[in-house]
Amino acid sequence: MAGVHFSFDNFEQLVSLNMGIADRLDENRAESFTILYCDLSMLADTVIKNSLEQVLRSSDAIVNSEKNYFFVLPYTDKYGAQIVKEMFDEFFGETTEAYAVSYPRDGETPKAVLSELQDGVSKVCENDLRCLDRFTLHL
Repeated sequence: MAGVHFSFDNFEQLVSLNMGIADRLDENRAESFTILYCDLSMLADTVIKNSLEQVLRSSDAIVNSEKNYFFVLPYTDKYGAQIVKEMFDEFFGETTEAYAVSYPRDGETPKAVLSELQDGVSKVCENDLRCLDRFTLHL
């Protein structure tokens, strides 16, 4: 097991791709995929790398901006994302700051979903994700 790492520059396109796949394959439009945000700033890079290899599926996508990690989890609802978060917490031996948004429940476009993610992380985790501004400022 291990997720596939994508460049942060391609985050919006990755979300768009997952929306397209979900629209084509998921007729009931339930929570087709979830983006799980985790603040991993308290961890060493080697610990992060090992956790990604142990916890994530090969179908999961990883995007990061410094130690702000975003996991695109196909065919996973928020409950499933919470399980992934708990697996990370168990692996790290401590609780990580996390927040999740799902498509289409939390937005119908990449900009809307990423904006909801940015707003939620700001409120729940008290972390200002300015790195997402380039995707969300022009809604």
